[in-house]
Amino acid sequence: MSSNLEVRDLTVRYGDVLAVDQVTLSVDGGTLAALVGPSGCGKTSVLRAIAGFETPAAGAVFVGGERIDAMPPEKRRIGMLFQQGALFPHLSVMENVAFGLPRRDDARAATALRLVGLENLGNRRPHELSGGQQQRVALARALAPQPRMILLDEPFAALDAPLRARLREEVRDILRQTATTGVLVTHDQEEALSIADVVSVMRHGRILQSGSPREIYDRPRSEEVARLVGDANLFEAAVASGTIVTPFGVFDIEANDGPCVIRIATESFSVSGDGATAVILSSRFYGHDVVDEVRLEDGRTVRVRLPRTAGAEGSPVKIGLKPGTYRVFLASGDSRDVERR
Repeated sequence: MSSNLEVRDLTVRYGDVLAVDQVTLSVDGGTLAALVGPSGCGKTSVLRAIAGFETPAAGAVFVGGERIDAMPPEKRRIGMLFQQGALFPHLSVMENVAFGLPRRDDARAATALRLVGLENLGNRRPHELSGGQQQRVALARALAPQPRMILLDEPFAALDAPLRARLREEVRDILRQTATTGVLVTHDQEEALSIADVVSVMRHGRILQSGSPREIYDRPRSEEVARLVGDANLFEAAVASGTIVTPFGVFDIEANDGPCVIRIATESFSVSGDGATAVILSSRFYGHDVVDEVRLEDGRTVRVRLPRTAGAEGSPVKIGLKPGTYRVFLASGDSRDVERR
């Protein structure tokens, strides 16, 4: 049975190094939360403190309303899935799955293997499996004891891109099928946005913003979050008499005059006959489209995702903005949504 998670003012130190700085996190039972951020931001330390592998300097951790931060790891009823499955090479798949059970229970292990689609491979050894199959076995082993929640520490990072994308979708579906609460740690923002119900962006040991994937992507609260999430341009501009004038159009805004920054995602651009004149400096080909770096007439450069027919390197192009809402960060620290006229 899944349980909700409450982390309150969690602080983790390694000597004089402050790794986690008063982090508060809430995860509803049966949902998948993701902690995303650059290396060294503290996300893995949060996960290890929840699991019991690190002793917090301060704060508290509750699962299902029960405080667990003083419990030994084996008493917390929390499953773990690591980057490497850490399977025992001398044991069969069935024996690996049954290893974490209080007593040998092949029936429960077989149920867990069916859940991950490996019911016919119970007699094999780990070296006879692919990387994706090994991670499924590790997931089955984590789920077999019916934990209150499961923690996933970059479990797909060692896999090739196509397998990583497929397996993370399968893991999400399995967790939903079993109504298991999960916390995923990843530096891959695409992974976090595509499979998590809630995303928390971390930096320097703190959570900068938590919300749904769409909220995090479309409405970052700060310029710092905007730089960490999504492939976007942060375009410097200015508020003057209630308007923001850019090479791509004019935006109305109720704000005091002063400098601002507009977040413009690469996919928000379009080829437009009345758009801003630019020159394509470089292109990255992705099959269905390209991401170009273009130089505007004022010398500034932006990254734009355009159709393959936009032009070759060195050729001129006119780019505009698609209709929609754009995020503006003001000098005051406030942020607003604006629409182009």
